[in-house]
Amino acid sequence: MLNLLDRYTALSALLVGVIVAIVGTPAAAQTSYTISGQVLDATNDEPLPGANVQIVGTTYGTATMGDGQFTFEAQLEPGGYRVRVSFVGFETVTRPIDLGDQQRVTLDPVRMNVSAGRVEEVVVTGQASPTRRKELGNAISSIEAAELQETPKSSALQSLQGKLAGVRIQQSSGDPAGGTDIRLRGTGTVLGAAGPLIVLDGVIVSNDSPELIQIGGTTQNRLLDINPNDIARIEVVKGAAAAALYGSRANNGVMQIFTKTGETGETQVTYSTRIETQAIRNTLDVNMAQNDQGQFLGNDGSPLPDGQRRWDYQDFIFDRAYGTDQYLSVSGSSGDTRFFTSGGYFGTQGIVDESSFRRYNGTARLEHTLNDWVNVTAGARYAFSESADVPNGGLNTLYGAMTGFIFGPNTTDPRKNDLGEFPDIGTFSNPIEVQSRFDFGQETSRFIGDLQVNMTPLDGLSIDYVIGLDTYEQTGTAFIPRGVGTNGFETGFSRRAELSNLQYNSDLNIRYETTIAEGVRSTSLIGGTVQYSSQETFNAQSQDLPPIAETVGGGTSSREFGEFRSPLTVYGVFGQQSFGVADRLFVTGALRLDASSSFGEEDRWQLYPKVSASYVLSEYDFWSNALRSIIPSFKLRGSVGWSGGLTSIGAFDRFTVYNSQPFAGNPGLQPSDQRGAEGVVPERQREIELGTDFSLFSERVAIEFTYYNQQTNDLLLTQSLAPTTGFDTRLGNVGTVENNGIELRVRGVALDRENFRWVSTATYSRNRNEVSGIPGETGRVVIPSSFGVSVAENGEPIGSFFGGAFKRNENGRVVDTDGNVMGEDDDGYWRPANCTAGESGCSGIPARAAEDQIIGNPQPDFSLAWINQFQIGDNLRFRFQLDGEFGQDVFNFTRRIGAFPPFGTLEDYERELEGNLPDGYGFGVFNIFENWIEDGSYVKLREVAVSYTIRPNGLPFQSVQFSAAGRNLFSIDDYSGYDPEVNIGGQRTGVRGFDFVVPPVPRTFSLGATLTF
Repeated sequence: MLNLLDRYTALSALLVGVIVAIVGTPAAAQTSYTISGQVLDATNDEPLPGANVQIVGTTYGTATMGDGQFTFEAQLEPGGYRVRVSFVGFETVTRPIDLGDQQRVTLDPVRMNVSAGRVEEVVVTGQASPTRRKELGNAISSIEAAELQETPKSSALQSLQGKLAGVRIQQSSGDPAGGTDIRLRGTGTVLGAAGPLIVLDGVIVSNDSPELIQIGGTTQNRLLDINPNDIARIEVVKGAAAAALYGSRANNGVMQIFTKTGETGETQVTYSTRIETQAIRNTLDVNMAQNDQGQFLGNDGSPLPDGQRRWDYQDFIFDRAYGTDQYLSVSGSSGDTRFFTSGGYFGTQGIVDESSFRRYNGTARLEHTLNDWVNVTAGARYAFSESADVPNGGLNTLYGAMTGFIFGPNTTDPRKNDLGEFPDIGTFSNPIEVQSRFDFGQETSRFIGDLQVNMTPLDGLSIDYVIGLDTYEQTGTAFIPRGVGTNGFETGFSRRAELSNLQYNSDLNIRYETTIAEGVRSTSLIGGTVQYSSQETFNAQSQDLPPIAETVGGGTSSREFGEFRSPLTVYGVFGQQSFGVADRLFVTGALRLDASSSFGEEDRWQLYPKVSASYVLSEYDFWSNALRSIIPSFKLRGSVGWSGGLTSIGAFDRFTVYNSQPFAGNPGLQPSDQRGAEGVVPERQREIELGTDFSLFSERVAIEFTYYNQQTNDLLLTQSLAPTTGFDTRLGNVGTVENNGIELRVRGVALDRENFRWVSTATYSRNRNEVSGIPGETGRVVIPSSFGVSVAENGEPIGSFFGGAFKRNENGRVVDTDGNVMGEDDDGYWRPANCTAGESGCSGIPARAAEDQIIGNPQPDFSLAWINQFQIGDNLRFRFQLDGEFGQDVFNFTRRIGAFPPFGTLEDYERELEGNLPDGYGFGVFNIFENWIEDGSYVKLREVAVSYTIRPNGLPFQSVQFSAAGRNLFSIDDYSGYDPEVNIGGQRTGVRGFDFVVPPVPRTFSLGATLTF
């Protein structure tokens, strides 16, 4: 068997030979045509700038200018063609055009009607070629650049929050470089990554979230490297029936990102500038306990010495932050070459003082038409980012600014004393010292490139070849100087961690489309792929640094280092056949065969089939004119498909790994605690999807409804082994997880007048997740890095909270240690039933149940979003977005620590010190984890944006757009912490809804201007 390089070289050589042969073939006689026209809004005859104009089946086209005009050149054979004009929120218009002897062709004005429906919209599904939405048997969500770039955000994922049904996006922290998590239709794995496969312009890109240094809930996922201003469109494929085309890497769905490209026509220059400011939305109520004489009380209840008081460390930790976003792009064409290039800078401070993030981006994309059937595209993008990070604690370390705050006590002024030294505040770190003296940071250098060849040598035949490369180097450094007051680090600490990531994909797709009978259209697609990824990490750390040393080599104790390499190779071949009958019935079947190097040779090859169908009933004659006026379009769709998952198993987990171990002064090897996972297979997902798409009232309202049942079998879980085996654990295919849900999207043109238009979109998503088949007496697996709180248990959702619960009587009522029934007051404290604070006998403390149990579910019951867009006149636009999640629980670990008497930083312990709670209340409820489970439901004003566009005459630019925007402006919730959205687990799969001193998501305002030349 040829190795990877041999296969790759052979495939590339074969393709180059094909290209040379094709390019060398004499091309048919062509004529150079100049095609022009104007695109207008049919309601008021106002021009539509930015509308896409393209000759169907070719690469020739352009976008309309500020006055709606367009002009482009096309090298084509004389004959009949179709020109398609599309624009977000309007009906797609297709015009026939005859190209003959006349080389300059001017189309009559194209007038477009507002439409909520998208049945003729062209989308890309998996590795298939562009397809009309009406032909799809599965749901696919898409969003255009105009809906992504109006509000400030640091990454592409943040801009998608609340905009797509079935797509849950959560910003895990307010750190300026903090990661954002994405889930499509719930979580289908326990140990693996749950995010979708990310494809950028045909390149499979990494979206890992490595923790190189311990910061606490603020890992960077690598979509942060992509400039949101470069994005033209995002499509999300949620169903396994569509994702089957990507095989073993698409168990969690696929997100396809398409960036801007050059258009035929005049050169266009766009410059945008934006400034922003961020601030914390709310802070926690801290302990300011005083006695009747107004003296501040210490944690033991006695008055503090004269002149000593309690402090709110949040006043020193948080500060208003400022940032800027600068972007310049140049696009256009010259002859047969179209180009797009851009550069950008994004820099912002964090609301945690002394934190910041900066990113520099550069992009170049060229498309060249060799002849009428060969088109070559090359793209390159580079990003460099650097962050100044302030550690804030987390699941693995306890040093940090916010950790020092919550562990308190807050009875010491944290600022420098008269000697210029930071005082020791008590248990852990002094927050101001952490921000001033700790030096934590990360740098990333990334390159993403692609080369694509698109050929149409025969009528109906297209051949596409893509080579994609994604590589980055990420370095994290951490330095704690000598003399700090942080316990365990007084002698200094240094760490350096490096990650090198390389992956490429080589994809060949051949498509043939023909009419096999009257009204019957056939589309055949075959393809193959080679994907390779390699991740190498190295880390070293030490302690006990000399006074002037900052590097790891200077440490004289606790020296540690580690190195790991993780290569992965995936081969795949697939075939897909589609039939369209009378442009109303569409049936598609596909098979994909995959092999992955993570699995043994006997279990390496896996087959993934899919079948889908779409039936457009409104195309029939029986759909009378009367019915058509009410329901212009009506489509039924359904699909079933299988896909696979690779992320739960490492590159070498199928082997028993040996670790170095000296013996009698000689080097030796010792097997690890985990036995090799021989005979395991990829997690396998089957998904059934049923849905309907229809429009109402002359396309003024469009409704998309989907039901899905997703079942993942052969879960890879860690199993305990008997000690007699010599091992503790092994990976095995032992469990199942099921997701059931519905998705609803309603988009309507509420008003459409000459000078006013209102378009409203509402989405609803519901998902139910349940684990089964976990062996053992408990049927439970503890999620790693969750303090033992998050579990996967039979009959429960993944990530459910497990721990100490309230003791209850036979009626389910909470009781104290004496069996007295307790009741919860309006502030969330437990008291004996039927009495209020201050009354005699109201001093009971709830008791803890004898056995731990499931105490909460971090997954929401359902999600809602409501987006409204207003166009006032020709120049003024306004939009706002409300979204929310309902029914999920949050484990408020922050409050648990702050209420514990030895720390006592928060208002909970103030109540006990001042006698509003019985003595010992904080100790009594500390280990009743259920007491700290809170309702995480919320509704947020996620975005507000207003823009005004000026199109001056006689000036050197086409238009100037001024904009103002706000993000995360307010939240309606009953959560006692900073924000119910935060999560200390970052992008971890099973750790959800865990709040432990994570910097909250800030409120953001911005002002911007965009100039187009």
